[in-house]
Amino acid sequence: MSQSEQVSGNEKRKIRSTTRLYAIQALFQMEQLGLSTDEVVEEFVVHRFGEEYEEGQLSDGDEALFKSIVESAVNYQAYIDQLTDRALVKKWPIARIDPTLRSLFRAAAAEITQIKTPPKIVITEYVALAHAFFTDGKEPNFVNAVLDHMAREACPTEFS
Repeated sequence: MSQSEQVSGNEKRKIRSTTRLYAIQALFQMEQLGLSTDEVVEEFVVHRFGEEYEEGQLSDGDEALFKSIVESAVNYQAYIDQLTDRALVKKWPIARIDPTLRSLFRAAAAEITQIKTPPKIVITEYVALAHAFFTDGKEPNFVNAVLDHMAREACPTEFS
């Protein structure tokens, strides 16, 4: 493998990671503002992908993956929320958890159950994103445990 192929592979991984971050943000925004899937997808693709901020330019996102995650999370939300609820303790149903975590779980579960991204990749990626959102808390460990439970239920053959 040449160095340019390796860089492009790393760039593809970076773009997918950024796309997942955008998907979490989009799902959060949809819940908070009551936006439709079409509205939020258009806003992110047109105004956020590759946008420059004081901290630097954000990576472009993968439009197809972004749209697939957001649409799957919305279209299969009842199933995804039930899957998430079964992974949570009884006293903390999904409606009671932090809205950022709720959006993260929905995006991750959409990838596992509908897009069929390998669960180990999804868990690794979304735990890393949890670290970005919750720098000082225990949330990344919580995300790891919940996603592991969800993945084992949704894809038992991946863990046998």
